[in-house]
Amino acid sequence: MAAPAFAQGQTSTTTASPQAADEGATIIVTGSILSRTNTETPSPVTVVSTENLDKRGVSTIQDGLQRLASNNGPALTNSFSANGAFAGGASAVSLRGLSTNSTLVLFDGMRAAYYPLSDDGTRNFVDLNTIPDDIVDHVEVLRDGASSSYGADAIAGVVNIITKKNFKGIAGRAETGISSRGDGSQYRLSLTAGTGDLQDNGYNAYVSGFYYNSKQLKNSQRPYPFNTDDYRRICHDGTCGPNNIVDGLDGNGAYPGFSPVVTNTGSTFFVRPAAASDGTQSGAYQMLNPTAGCNRSNPYTLTADELADNPTAPSTVCQEDITNNYGVINPDIERYGFSGRFTARVGDSSEAYAEFNFLQTKVAYDGLPSTIRANAPAPFYFPRYSTSGNVAYYGNNNILQLPVYVCPRGTTVACTAANGTLNPNNPYAAQGQNAAIIGRLPNSIEHDESRTRAYRGAIGIKGPINDNWTYDVNATAMHMDLRRKSDGYVYIQHLLDVIADGSFNFVNPAANSQATLDYLMPTATSTSTSDMVQAQAVVSGSLMELPGGPLQLGLGVSFRYEAIDSPSINSDINGGTERYYRLNGFAVKGDRRVYSAYAELNAPIFEQLEINASGRYDRYSGGIDNFSPKVGVKVKPIEQVVLRGTYSRGFRIPSFGEANATFPTTGFVSNTASAFNDQYLAQYGCTVATFSTCPAYIRNGTYGQTSLANQNLKPEKSRSFTAGILVEPMRGLSFSVDYYNIKKTGAITTANNAPALIAYYAGQPIPEGYNVIEDVPIAPGDTRTPRVAFVQSGFINANTIKSEGLDFAANADIGITDGIRWTSSLEASYILRLETKFPDGTVERYDGTLGNFNLTAGSGTPKWHGSWLNTLDFGKFAISNTVNFFGGYDLSAMDQGTDYKDCGLDDGSLPCKVKNYVTFDLNAQVKVNDNFTFYANMLNMFDRLPPIDTITYGAHAYNPVQGGEGILGRYFRVGVKVNY
Repeated sequence: MAAPAFAQGQTSTTTASPQAADEGATIIVTGSILSRTNTETPSPVTVVSTENLDKRGVSTIQDGLQRLASNNGPALTNSFSANGAFAGGASAVSLRGLSTNSTLVLFDGMRAAYYPLSDDGTRNFVDLNTIPDDIVDHVEVLRDGASSSYGADAIAGVVNIITKKNFKGIAGRAETGISSRGDGSQYRLSLTAGTGDLQDNGYNAYVSGFYYNSKQLKNSQRPYPFNTDDYRRICHDGTCGPNNIVDGLDGNGAYPGFSPVVTNTGSTFFVRPAAASDGTQSGAYQMLNPTAGCNRSNPYTLTADELADNPTAPSTVCQEDITNNYGVINPDIERYGFSGRFTARVGDSSEAYAEFNFLQTKVAYDGLPSTIRANAPAPFYFPRYSTSGNVAYYGNNNILQLPVYVCPRGTTVACTAANGTLNPNNPYAAQGQNAAIIGRLPNSIEHDESRTRAYRGAIGIKGPINDNWTYDVNATAMHMDLRRKSDGYVYIQHLLDVIADGSFNFVNPAANSQATLDYLMPTATSTSTSDMVQAQAVVSGSLMELPGGPLQLGLGVSFRYEAIDSPSINSDINGGTERYYRLNGFAVKGDRRVYSAYAELNAPIFEQLEINASGRYDRYSGGIDNFSPKVGVKVKPIEQVVLRGTYSRGFRIPSFGEANATFPTTGFVSNTASAFNDQYLAQYGCTVATFSTCPAYIRNGTYGQTSLANQNLKPEKSRSFTAGILVEPMRGLSFSVDYYNIKKTGAITTANNAPALIAYYAGQPIPEGYNVIEDVPIAPGDTRTPRVAFVQSGFINANTIKSEGLDFAANADIGITDGIRWTSSLEASYILRLETKFPDGTVERYDGTLGNFNLTAGSGTPKWHGSWLNTLDFGKFAISNTVNFFGGYDLSAMDQGTDYKDCGLDDGSLPCKVKNYVTFDLNAQVKVNDNFTFYANMLNMFDRLPPIDTITYGAHAYNPVQGGEGILGRYFRVGVKVNY
């Protein structure tokens, strides 16, 4: 998919560079503002050509970039949308494992608008789904820092998407694909038409349009264990995995125990008597409607012994496999768009252009049954104890309770026998008791849909000033609007309303009218926008002749405006109950202006030595400024060998989420003994040493970590250097090795909440910079100090992050006979070390493990990633084979409290190291004539599904970054390309 431009340009995958070098034309390589007659730069560059992607059977540019060898760690794939990603509906790469916000994505050397939603609520990035595939000529990936040329975010590297400058004729494509299991279908149609010739007619114009559709894939459509919550058949050295099916049996066929908390994830209602006075529960649960059965679950009748061991359990439980019933692997994706470009000669030697792109992407997926009990993601736990209103709900057990009496909506006094009627949903109402109810709605499914529209325009003009100097002026504007729509989510206040007036039928949910369902679960919508405007001007030319060539100088200025307005889809502005369960409430709004000046000097001291120096000054409207220098050296001792190296300093500006969030993001953390002290726990009859005997209120509780925006954040700073060697023993054959070392200081992170927790539980003043919100008491009216519900603290500049590794490449382009040609391209990246150092001096190391677990959604950082493409071209017929390789990793993560590579997250059912993942793709093309080419792909020829990993939470039982498209299994595509 991506071949390094060894000698940066002498490979078949570099579409324009070899001709430019041979014919003496000038080109500009990513990371530079100077034109040159060759692409042998001091910086390592990878070129991804559309021709190369075709050979590999890769259908979209987004897909191809995800397969870059240098892409690793916290990449954001389309499959994450179906697994609750903050930035659902988007895709982004993470070069060097340094997260999506440290990789800069450009269109024709200029910025693109950020995706309106932030990755994990903090990281800004460019959505790869906004790339108009069919007008892309090639992609250049700069594999070192480039802040000296482009400014912020170019710490780990730059992805520069180069569109077609000219097109004449008509070209189109029709393609369809399906897995060997008959699912996961995809469709693609495109058409491009152009006219005019710059040389003969003085202009060129083309228009292009495309349509792409990929169908939803569910877990139930894949074999074990990707289709179930039952891991008992996953065994290693006699230890087997757990059965996570709701109320499922354990490995010995025994019933492990009934848990109302777990049962709440099921979709059958159970009830239990509770005192109307204080909500105290008693007795056993029973199925609310035995005649309805277990819905999509399997009934299991407990034995007498099992009932004796589970005094609150119903006699029959419902074993529900949530993943099998509702799990989604890949969402529905529909993309279409059109583009147009007009290029004209101005005067005798200048050239001007105007380009417009529109692209719409819709991503949709089905979720779980609608929930009537959950913690809303804000400082509000439901249920809370209340002494007013007409519904009983209590904080001592977090279980919703149906009242004895129901009254007409709008009743403002207590609902009693005098003004109400017995609750038809409460089987204990006649006995004067509430009904504690658990379960989910069996007839309603959560459904999420995002629709992104991207509008981009660009204009520019370039030409000579005189014989030695040229100018290049460009401007671009991009607007994105993202509409999020969520159905099937319960609105908390409306739930309280229908419980209080009895209008919702819990006994037979199917009997509820559509109006009632719509009231309980109104559609949640929100529209977010992102804007970017940039103008830049560059003049460049030769100052003098040096022994190795002209001494070149380039000078540039730039202005950029960026803005994001992403309101919350689930705000609590009207109160804690005026919102939805489960929907994230994150919101951000901000804008900034950036003024920049930059320069580059290229000095070919003599034929064997070239020195390049550049620097950029950026000034932000908020008062932040930064200077980014870079120096590169290229040494060519002999014609066949190039030595190269760079040193640079860069920065990442605080994201809008980190500096301008208007509604913060909250993650929930389980309480551990270390958070408490004996003085506090003595109130509850236990100590730190006897923590396991504490009440469940303490032992099983969680608290929310709420990260607040901090407008006083400083930029993250980086230092990086590369060193490499490139050897070309003969024309058409080359090898290269490059070392990279990146260090970020002042990395932005959430504060350590330990000081706030320690102070609260010790009864001391809360340290400055923290805000602690108490939870509800253990019981209504209890005077003991409640546990912590939320700790709020701002983002801070604190950590040091280091990434170092090696890139390998080998390329061949050899004629075997007059009619047969062999081309080969191997690319691999190896992470030597990826680690974070904290202010107290402690270090967490992540390479080769599941860390950074929180940052990567548990997809980890495998050390190896690579691919090898081989093609035999017979003229009219060509066949290609690609080997895709993604390394394994240890089931540990130091940010989860384990030691480095100690297998600390493994429960024993898996080997300590998840296996390497190797797949083989086959592609054949037949050129019928000059106008028609037919092709067929067989991806993942041997139907190898991803290695089993039951720990990562970005996908079910496999790693979504390592597994990639492999979860589709053997996949077939056929298509035709036409060209007139």
